[in-house]
Amino acid sequence: MAVRTLQHWEVDQVFKLYRRQPGLLDPLFHHLIHKDEKIYWSIVLGAYQDGQINLGKAAELLGMTELELRERFVELGIPLRIGPAGLAEARAEVDAVRAWFAESQETPS
Repeated sequence: MAVRTLQHWEVDQVFKLYRRQPGLLDPLFHHLIHKDEKIYWSIVLGAYQDGQINLGKAAELLGMTELELRERFVELGIPLRIGPAGLAEARAEVDAVRAWFAESQETPS
């Protein structure tokens, strides 16, 4: 059986349906995304490049260490996003380090 190319209107309608009734298409998308390793890699990579997930989360999702993924990105010429993306993220990191340091000072060794 020949597979025909999807029409743009079909793709548009699938996404509209997903916005209206996400539960209806969740099983389909889950199966599609997780069945093919190339598709999953591309989706995780896209989420990383769009700033939706960080390098550590991308590595976790792909079953790799952060160092392995970092090396793979360098091989592929994919820019690494290392460090905070903005002032708010930098402040959040500083606050997290301060909280961790304060907790470690309170806990006797």
